[in-house]
Amino acid sequence: MHKPITWPDSSGQGSEKAPSDAELLALEAKYCSHGDTVHYTNPPKIFDRCEGSFIYDSAGREYLDLQMWYSAVNFGYRNERLNNAIIRQMDRLPQVASQYLHREKIELATIIAQDAEKKFGLKGRVHFNVGGSQAVEDSLKLVRNAKGGKSLMFAFEGGYHGRTLAASAITSSYRYRRRYGHFGDRAQFIPFPYHFRGPKGMTKEEYGHHCVQQFARLFETEYHGVWDPKSGQAEYAAFYVETLQGTGGYVLPPKNFFRELKKVLDQYGILMVVDDIQMGFFRTGKLWSIEHFGVNPDVIVFGKALTNGLNPLSGIWAREELINPEVFPVGSTHSTFNANPMGTSVALEAMKMMGENDYEAMVMEKGAYFLKGLEELKRRYKVVGDVDGLGLAMRMEICEPHDSFTPSKAIVDRMVDEAFKADMDVDGRKYGLVLDIGGYYKNVITFAPSLHISKSEIDLALNLMDQLLHRVSKAHS
Repeated sequence: MHKPITWPDSSGQGSEKAPSDAELLALEAKYCSHGDTVHYTNPPKIFDRCEGSFIYDSAGREYLDLQMWYSAVNFGYRNERLNNAIIRQMDRLPQVASQYLHREKIELATIIAQDAEKKFGLKGRVHFNVGGSQAVEDSLKLVRNAKGGKSLMFAFEGGYHGRTLAASAITSSYRYRRRYGHFGDRAQFIPFPYHFRGPKGMTKEEYGHHCVQQFARLFETEYHGVWDPKSGQAEYAAFYVETLQGTGGYVLPPKNFFRELKKVLDQYGILMVVDDIQMGFFRTGKLWSIEHFGVNPDVIVFGKALTNGLNPLSGIWAREELINPEVFPVGSTHSTFNANPMGTSVALEAMKMMGENDYEAMVMEKGAYFLKGLEELKRRYKVVGDVDGLGLAMRMEICEPHDSFTPSKAIVDRMVDEAFKADMDVDGRKYGLVLDIGGYYKNVITFAPSLHISKSEIDLALNLMDQLLHRVSKAHS
């Protein structure tokens, strides 16, 4: 028999007991690649267990999670119904090669495709993979194929679509590409209607219209570099959009923006690909976030919360003309685990759960209550420059208090550190907070709590945010 792994102790001798956090961090520093993680805090936090809206460290300290694994765990940690679905599948058909079929894949694709046809009036098909970046890569193949091999794409400033080679080419941050060179062609990045930091004197809708008009200007003459009026051909295949920018800081566009943008795209034969990986599955109060904006997409990319984070699964829905087997045949993309039974089974159960309950009403009601509390905090604290939200996707932009506008990464970093101390007292009980930071200047707290968060937990979140803001405001005064 193999001997169990022994863990080095402080004396250098082996020990079979579970390692401490300090020992684990020492091992992580020595043996783990840091390329697959992000160390926002020093030292990095090690968590031990989770339940509902809470996550716990090895010392038993309790943290209210307001980002839920970047919106991958929309339905709460250890959701009993979804956990049971994966256990049932494990006992029946946990594995099968992707060249074969299983019931769960077919039923899941049917539910998604029928829902899209009902909402958008468009027939389509569903194609699976295992992660968001991989699904983005599949969608790039799909649109290049549909547009005769055109490899140029439009995307937004502040947009995020993944860190694989091709996905990073349409992600606006150069730092994800800098060390690897270019794979294919980099996107042309177009300004997103970020009203809080846009020109003064315009309403949100006026600014949205202005941004569309600036984009449409690219097609007025061949000398703007994207359009050949003689052939009626655009050099670009598709525009990749997040309806609410995720990593960009949950920036919420005006209601008229995507409707006007889609008219321009349709006029010039450019596909709209909606990246709903972070905002899909009722994060915004709709199954697909694009539903809020009265637009019929050509392609939707999804992932994350489809399986509540239990087993990786992602995919694309696309219009029939783009994805039918005559134009996108067998083997156009392939992954060993692309429609794995564990992922499709829990995703199928999640879709059934969403269909049986009025998530739209629930999420919009909770989101409105939460946002009202954030707006009250904005009125009280000068370090809060902006709050906004749709459903349970909300933002709080942290700024220098002298003008409530100049971005302050330093203040928001202090808030994250204070939140991780887990020493905030509410009714005699100590809590910490798990916060996610995004935004163009890395100064935005992006809130993505569990969709099952209770009213009392929202009150707790607002209480803890109040304490955090008080601490950093006092230190900054």
